[in-house]
Amino acid sequence: MGLFRIGFLDTVRVPNLQSNDRSTSSGPGGSVYSGGDQVSEYDRKDAGLYDSFSTGLEGDEAFYTEEAARVEGPVLELGCGTGRIMIPVAESGVSIVGLDRAPAMLEVARRKVAGLPEETRQRIQIVEGDMRTFSLNRHFPLAIIPYRAFLHMMTAEDQRRALTQIHSHLTKRGRLVLNVFDPSIELIAAYMKPPRGTLNHLGSFTHPETGRRVLVSDTRRYDPLEQTLEEHRFFEEVDDEGRVIAKTTTPLYLRYVHRFEMQYLLELCGYEIEALYGDFQRGPFKHGNEQVWVARRI
Repeated sequence: MGLFRIGFLDTVRVPNLQSNDRSTSSGPGGSVYSGGDQVSEYDRKDAGLYDSFSTGLEGDEAFYTEEAARVEGPVLELGCGTGRIMIPVAESGVSIVGLDRAPAMLEVARRKVAGLPEETRQRIQIVEGDMRTFSLNRHFPLAIIPYRAFLHMMTAEDQRRALTQIHSHLTKRGRLVLNVFDPSIELIAAYMKPPRGTLNHLGSFTHPETGRRVLVSDTRRYDPLEQTLEEHRFFEEVDDEGRVIAKTTTPLYLRYVHRFEMQYLLELCGYEIEALYGDFQRGPFKHGNEQVWVARRI
């Protein structure tokens, strides 16, 4: 289990830290697609650090690759970020279109793809676009939203618009597969506004370019009325004597969804529920587990 149970932090795999990167928790990250009017939190120079501390949730890469192998035809990934899921899907032999709103994240993805064998590169198409408004003029048998990227839809209207737009890009009986964290009432209560929250020390990782240690900390604030999480993550690069020589701050905004709320959203937007799992091994869902949804267009 990660450091928390709600959001982004329980998926980061760095020393002394187990956190997701799409909020604290069960907590801000994944391909970081930013919905609403917020541009991706990793839409600056810190996008280059993303892969160093944000390695996903246990089993999610294998799960989404298996889902992609079940269909014939291309897969659409919403919130593809730096390509953590997109590239393994392509390497497995499946064509995939990855869409994300964050230019800096996509630039990292393009650099990764450029280093792949030609056969794999030909299976990948990268598109800069908004989950709520994109139009590709094609249909897919499978759409995926890994790593809690759907939580970057900051209003109920944004959520509906995104699900409706995805629905319009699915083939008849096409499937949508996504995962979100299951909200922890205890954690929300601990970080409710107006208190801004204390500084949480999350761990450290090695800078991919300089080799120096980078300390990671954050502050969080939950708003239970709007069901939102505001997180500010701080990266401090230190020298051998522990002196801070560079510091970056990354904001994160999420809107969490409860189990039946997610079900009703999917049904409202023209889907039927095929399965709800509690993990990426397709185990039964229980409160506090990951919500792993499989839905079909109707």
